[in-house]
Amino acid sequence: MSITAWLFFLPACFAINLAPGPNNLLSINVAARHGFMTAFVGGTGRLVAFALMLVLAATGLAVVLHASEWFFLAIKLAGAAYLIWLAIQLWRSDAPAIDTIRQDDASLWRVARQECLVAAGNPKAILVFTAFLPQFVDIAKPMLPQFAVLGASFLVLEWVAIALYSWAGMHLGKWLVRAKVRRWFNRCCGAFLGAIGVSFLLVRRGQ
Repeated sequence: MSITAWLFFLPACFAINLAPGPNNLLSINVAARHGFMTAFVGGTGRLVAFALMLVLAATGLAVVLHASEWFFLAIKLAGAAYLIWLAIQLWRSDAPAIDTIRQDDASLWRVARQECLVAAGNPKAILVFTAFLPQFVDIAKPMLPQFAVLGASFLVLEWVAIALYSWAGMHLGKWLVRAKVRRWFNRCCGAFLGAIGVSFLLVRRGQ
């Protein structure tokens, strides 16, 4: 992979990182309710999932995905079901008062686990690693080092995106003093997550 290809990759990749997908929506919601650090550190859960996807992509998952319609369908159904479940939980949230929410109420492990599961069940994220990244790989050169550079770049940019969305969510928290506003904020997040979950079912192989 040439330096030119890598420089083309970076802005295109960052645009994907900043897209308002389900994980970024979770970061906003968690930061608004529990603070920047809980959302930012908990967001590392998605980095674990993405790192595993990168390893699978580099070792030939692309071939499996394109060959197995049932495998791809299973990923779509699992990801959609989990997001819809999260959407229902947010919609039914009692929206406790901001000043009664403590940092301990949202353990980093719980947030990280949610981030990891949402990322792992996102077929569009999988397609990023099996269709987008390989476009920048020079097949005439060793592939694993190139995947390592592209994957590391993606994870660093994703970390920046986590920080930006967590920062945005933290400032939204200042507006969530009234219970009614908090309740509708959770419902809006839930509605978006549910819509994204349903959209997963519409993702085709090869998109």
